[in-house]
Amino acid sequence: MAKKVIDMRSRPAFLHDFYGKTRGTPEFEVVKWLNGRVGSKDIEHFTHSKNLESFVKEIKETRITASVIVGRDTPGIKHANDEIHDLVKGQKELVGVGSIDPHRWGVKAAVQEVERAINQLGLKAINVEPGFGSPPRQADDPMLFPIYDACDQLGVPVCIMSGPTAASLEMVNPSAVGHVAKAFPKLPIICYHGFYPYVNEIIGVAFRWENVFIVPDMYIFAPGGGLYVEAANSCMRQQILYGSSYPFRPMGQSINDYRSLGFKDGVIDDVMYGNARRVLKLSI
Repeated sequence: MAKKVIDMRSRPAFLHDFYGKTRGTPEFEVVKWLNGRVGSKDIEHFTHSKNLESFVKEIKETRITASVIVGRDTPGIKHANDEIHDLVKGQKELVGVGSIDPHRWGVKAAVQEVERAINQLGLKAINVEPGFGSPPRQADDPMLFPIYDACDQLGVPVCIMSGPTAASLEMVNPSAVGHVAKAFPKLPIICYHGFYPYVNEIIGVAFRWENVFIVPDMYIFAPGGGLYVEAANSCMRQQILYGSSYPFRPMGQSINDYRSLGFKDGVIDDVMYGNARRVLKLSI
């Protein structure tokens, strides 16, 4: 049983209506709906994270070593990197990941912001969401390559958001990740939502490119998610990372459920803690 846990994907409800901040809104109902789709026993659990104090309290009570707060920069949701920095500052249980949309910023300004987010704000990685942009793009779109290069030069991972809620599944095809991994073989590429529903495909990409890391988070509980476990139990022990995807799944239930999925002894420790600690270069 894993003794330490790093949750690679977690956001408090109070951060945005998209995460269930305001009861009675369409967004609140969507959070409840998605919780139900991925097996949450309490589909309103996220209401506990009404402020930073209650969010951190739940992390501590769940005995999570650290939760990674991932920023977003999309047409519908924008978390300034300063906002993520201010949220995690002084909280040993929280780790910040910045975000950038080069289409909105312009490539030169976007690269400068990446450098500022890492060097000045101390964020641990940069998140991009090409399939959720306007217009949506694939991960290997040339506009993103200066961002990848900046992360590569800074020695930090890039995180690529994916998943079935993208405007078009064509925009989250994992083959594009393979192109990026080939172009930047030393750049750690963290794939959020496990590029579901392309489970076989992203596993194939990670098999070929060892700098690709998969965070299946809540989609490990969706149909076909067992392949992520199979991959971890074979040659990809160091490439599968745990994430709850809170508020879309409960912290405590997700940890317990992961531990019952059939990960081999020892593998579960890498998945739940060791891999994230290594990839994000955390001293916890």
